[in-house]
Amino acid sequence: MAVKFLETPGQVLIHRDQIASRIAELGNEIAHDLVVDLEAEGLGADASDRVVLLPVLTGAIIFTADLVRHMPLNLSMRMVTVSSYPGASKMSKGAKLRSELPTDLEGMHVIVLDDILDTGQTLGLLHDMISEQNPASIRICVLLDKQGVDRKHPVKADYVGFEIPAAFVVGCGLDHDGLYRNLPDIVALDG
Repeated sequence: MAVKFLETPGQVLIHRDQIASRIAELGNEIAHDLVVDLEAEGLGADASDRVVLLPVLTGAIIFTADLVRHMPLNLSMRMVTVSSYPGASKMSKGAKLRSELPTDLEGMHVIVLDDILDTGQTLGLLHDMISEQNPASIRICVLLDKQGVDRKHPVKADYVGFEIPAAFVVGCGLDHDGLYRNLPDIVALDG
């Protein structure tokens, strides 16, 4: 029996093929920059104890899974959970840490991965907390950078997959009330 995939709940803004291509580019770019940093410290690309990816759950899980396949480095991954869009809300309610932040980031090259840069509250909170641990570097990588929004925290991503207009989007890990994360495209949610 054939199973029909979900009906798209709005207009496709970014097609899955574009997403896959851009994620491959991002992985290569990040890996290159990390190798440059490690070599500047006299280390090689196999210095696995110095690179930490920190995906923000749950939204960044699909983006992270796709991205790491394009990063030919030894690295570790820690997860952190932050909530800002509870339930069916389409407006950020402020970032709240929902899990423990790793406490062993001193001297590490940390890449924070998130699905979207919107108000900047989530990434601002994490950047400030990670900075207190004196990492070797902190970089922020987002799949989407929403333009034309009021940034509550002046955060700038070091790596951006796509800039999008000020629309509420789902797909590729982004959800609305827990739904649509598994859509393969980035879709502007109707209504």
